[in-house]
Amino acid sequence: MNFSERNYDLTYPEAVELMFKKLGDCKVMALASSVNDYVMCRNVSCIFYDGKVYFKTDKNFRKTQQLYENPRVALCWSGVQIEGIAKNTGLVIDEPGRKFEKLYKELFWGSYNKYSHEDTEILIEVTPKFVEVWDTSDDNYAFQVFINFDTEEVEYKQYDER
Repeated sequence: MNFSERNYDLTYPEAVELMFKKLGDCKVMALASSVNDYVMCRNVSCIFYDGKVYFKTDKNFRKTQQLYENPRVALCWSGVQIEGIAKNTGLVIDEPGRKFEKLYKELFWGSYNKYSHEDTEILIEVTPKFVEVWDTSDDNYAFQVFINFDTEEVEYKQYDER
């Protein structure tokens, strides 16, 4: 089953599973954040595991300062928008089991090799709250799937008419 198959009755667990399957192991996603109506958007290298989105950043960057003040963020890649709450979990190297570091080295070797400064690189964990997925059916009609992580509800909405 995938989003492109017409399925008006996706359960919450099925929709979440399909969303993460669509994203794969990693993606470079646009991260939007805002403080006092000052909006910023930039790309971050994301890795997905344990039902969350993870990326690393320097603790001194402007985006990080925004996240400290307002942890509400949105991430977007190719029709998948994730709205969630960002949390600084500390230095990348201090994560128990160092799962992110191992995956980052494997999936984003170039970035890992250039930008792994152990004393300033922090791990940001984004907990999804609401997700909007745009997709196209096999017969080429657009639709949206909305996933509410708080209420565990899924809504399917046909965008264009036949």
